[in-house]
Amino acid sequence: MAYASHIINHSRKLRYVPKLMRHDLAVLVRWFSNGAQSSVCKREDVTKICPLGASAERETVSMFVARNPVSSGLSKHNLSRTTMRLGIPMGGVVYSREILCSQVLSRRGFASEAGLPPHQEIGMPSLSPTMTEGNIARWLKKEGDKVTPGEVLCEVETDKATVEMECMEEGYLAKIIKGDGSKEIKVGEIIAITVEEEEDIVKFNDYSPATSDSSASSAKDLAAPPPPPKESVEQPVPSPEPKTPKHSSSPSGDRIFASPLARKLAEEHKVPLSSIKGTGSDGYIVKADIEDYLASRQKEVSAPTPKIQDAKLASLDYVDIPHSQIRKVTASRLLFSKQTIPHYYLTVDTCVDKLMDLRSQLNLLQEASGGKRISVNDLVVKAAALALRKVPQCNSSWTDDYIRQYNNVNINVAVQTDNGLYVPVIRDADKKGLSSIAEEVKKLAQKAKENSLKPEDYEGGTFTVSNLGGPFAIKQFCAIINPPQSGILAVGSAEKRVIPGSGPDQFNFASYMSVTLSCDHRVIDGAIGAEWLKAFKGYIENPESMLL
Repeated sequence: MAYASHIINHSRKLRYVPKLMRHDLAVLVRWFSNGAQSSVCKREDVTKICPLGASAERETVSMFVARNPVSSGLSKHNLSRTTMRLGIPMGGVVYSREILCSQVLSRRGFASEAGLPPHQEIGMPSLSPTMTEGNIARWLKKEGDKVTPGEVLCEVETDKATVEMECMEEGYLAKIIKGDGSKEIKVGEIIAITVEEEEDIVKFNDYSPATSDSSASSAKDLAAPPPPPKESVEQPVPSPEPKTPKHSSSPSGDRIFASPLARKLAEEHKVPLSSIKGTGSDGYIVKADIEDYLASRQKEVSAPTPKIQDAKLASLDYVDIPHSQIRKVTASRLLFSKQTIPHYYLTVDTCVDKLMDLRSQLNLLQEASGGKRISVNDLVVKAAALALRKVPQCNSSWTDDYIRQYNNVNINVAVQTDNGLYVPVIRDADKKGLSSIAEEVKKLAQKAKENSLKPEDYEGGTFTVSNLGGPFAIKQFCAIINPPQSGILAVGSAEKRVIPGSGPDQFNFASYMSVTLSCDHRVIDGAIGAEWLKAFKGYIENPESMLL
């Protein structure tokens, strides 16, 4: 409102504004809010307000623009296509409102100096909290198609999944800036143009954001008057002194002053002192001057070595595989985790004989009822969720001001696909039955393999389980924490082991599974991590307790 108060106080043509504000304050706020009129409201002739008894003709903004060109480069000819005219009688006052679409709805559209009609520039949306750029998988609409709110425009490959981008307003798709397969599009970068009128589509056939930006800058350069020429007096420009010593001959007849150590070093390397410029007082040559000279000469000799190394690399046979979005995000997040989170690891062996027996019994019931089979990983997810409910300190995350402890137990399950590593989330896993967890894990894993996960399928996890034991027979490993979480459980494979029996010469066989808990030491102390593993081991070795 700073612009509004300035105009009202200094403009004679806005003398009816106080009365207008009493009748329609909201209208005036829209005129001057946020800088939407930043290029117009600094001038006085925004609009003319006249009594009802005056002539019905209303002075338009076009007259103002004709006298005072607007900074955006609008002309009187194309202004009529980019303005909205509303005449509203209110309390004995008739005022004409012509508002530039480019300024009132700066995100919707604007008219440029090229004579383009009002349009909406659609930018690459941020479809996940960690997304900084995305790829266009394919467009579902073609140029010239009519679009309505809710219709899918295109499929965008985010850092974690392929997401459908919907249209927000009704109109026509005039121009696709980034076509199918476009890579590494920054969030906010223009990918398409829509217009309100179908006849305006043809005006965007040759539209290019870069071209429009450059033409706008050139128009500003042309509009600005050139500075008056100034008479300059030539002055000698002193040459800058280089940091490294130069080869300079001393004046004839002058004595060269150098330290004994510098003279000895120069003689050993056959360096003429006359080619060295001393950095000591009064040009005194010191040892450092000789060393700098030798170092600079060594650089000149060793310059061709990179070509030799390039030739060696060229002889190697290799293939450069471009980074996918999920690969780049996984790399940056895990690097950030390893560099900023103080990891420590706790490993325990759990006997899974009873767990296997219970799983067999439950799968017989599932097959009879037509349900999904329950895997060992489903039982691990359930046990981890119950242990988090029992030891809630591990269900937390670190912030600079506090430790946030979550009331919901949402377990991310690591899923490896051809496209990369995904971690879909099982929400409220502590409250769900084994059958529900099994069905949900299989459904989300299939969506991950099809690259069709939505943000709600992987966001909001509080703990992660990564299992390399079942599919890959990995005995034990240490996983990297998925920030902002504070713990991740790495599950190894189950193997038969020989264990002591009740007698001195008796031995038994049992199946044991190794699990390793990675903890953020800022949140989870060693004793707390050990307590969580104890609770987890209790659920695994006595699986009936998970059903209570």
